Amino acid sequence: MALIRVPTRVLAAPALRELPLPIPLRAMIGPSVILTGLSIGSGELLLWPGLIAKFGFALFWACWLGVTLQFFLNMEIERWSLATGESAVVGFVRLARGLGPVFFVCATLPWAWPGWATGAAELGSWLVPVPVLPTAVAGLVLCGLVLSLGPVVYRTVEALQLVMVAGIFAGLLALVAAVVRRETWSELAWGAFQFGAIPEGIEMPVLAGALAFAGAGGAVNLAQSNYIKDKGYGMGRWIGRITSPFTGRDEAASEVGAVFEDTPENRARWRVWWRRTNAEHFVSFYLLCLVCMALFCLLGAQLRADGMPLQEGFGFLQAEAAALEARFGQTGRLCFLLVSILVLLSTELALIDAVSRVAADSLHASLGSERVSLSRLYFGIVWGMVGFGTAVLLAGFVQPFWLIVISACLNGFVMFLYAGALLWLNLSAFQGPLRPGPVRVVALVGCVLFYGYFSLQTLLQQIAD
Repeated sequence: MALIRVPTRVLAAPALRELPLPIPLRAMIGPSVILTGLSIGSGELLLWPGLIAKFGFALFWACWLGVTLQFFLNMEIERWSLATGESAVVGFVRLARGLGPVFFVCATLPWAWPGWATGAAELGSWLVPVPVLPTAVAGLVLCGLVLSLGPVVYRTVEALQLVMVAGIFAGLLALVAAVVRRETWSELAWGAFQFGAIPEGIEMPVLAGALAFAGAGGAVNLAQSNYIKDKGYGMGRWIGRITSPFTGRDEAASEVGAVFEDTPENRARWRVWWRRTNAEHFVSFYLLCLVCMALFCLLGAQLRADGMPLQEGFGFLQAEAAALEARFGQTGRLCFLLVSILVLLSTELALIDAVSRVAADSLHASLGSERVSLSRLYFGIVWGMVGFGTAVLLAGFVQPFWLIVISACLNGFVMFLYAGALLWLNLSAFQGPLRPGPVRVVALVGCVLFYGYFSLQTLLQQIAD
């Protein structure tokens, strides 16, 4: 019995290649840290702390449930790439060519709004008198340059995200240790188990956006498959990486992957790969995201309990900075704003990279053409996003909070869509030990229902309003 029955209606069938020996777990760190750096940019920094400060920890159950669902969603994305070396988007195109353009739109439309670069520029203007608009544009251009000049894009993003995530956690832990009292920790633990509680008066678009951003969110989760194949996980060892057209050697010559034979040796290797990828993602994504989200919520809730005025949008961050300044002087304010700026910049860089990867895969696979390399498509989309973001800012859309909320609401629907596509793909393609087990299937069905429900509720509320 073949372990992998790859659909071939659109693309050529992958060749048989050996499943590589698993690499040590310590050498696997990287892909999930990139996704974590992307995750902590809006939901963890702004949306969830603002909701918790306003409505209390009774809503925290939805926060950790969202991260838990994304863990299972991301591992099903990784399953396809581990076994075939292809990205999940290429797998979707194998099911139906029409899914290529759909996921191109799903990747670019929700994430094209430059809320993170604008937010970083606004926070920077609170520290030094710089104009927000040109600073935000400069931030977008800088992200484009960073992604364009490193020979291998994955290595550049991994190195930067490891440094930025470490800096974010160091500053955040120092602030929480200095501010949060024991009773606030108890309130968080109580709220984690108030399943289904939705406080009266909460705006559904904001809640739906926060749920989508409890973790990475939207189509950028699909980039996890690109990251693990560029790192050399599983069959990704046989697929080229995206390299700079200016400083690197083109490796990504084909989107078609490779499968492995059903032998006892390969089954044993697969089990090791699967255990280690789950462990790496659990620690580097699930735990880091959940801890970071909890810390930001604890900080905001404690400052609110101590008398901080409740503000909306980025005014909430300004109120937190002022409260920390009142308690610790300029040092407290500076530490918080620097952490927040680092959060937003790490997100902008990672999301431009992730969106461009998913969009480039969608185009390359659905067009079925080798005339334009995947690397050149990727960089075209990178600079297209920089150009679009600049145009949005020049047109006067400079309110970062609502740019982020728009993105989050759109991404909730995208997650509903590809959770269903993953269920279809992985159940139809995999047999035996590669096939998702009952727990994973239930988790994917839960994702479909969870994100579908909140997307529908948001739509109905907007129609009613």
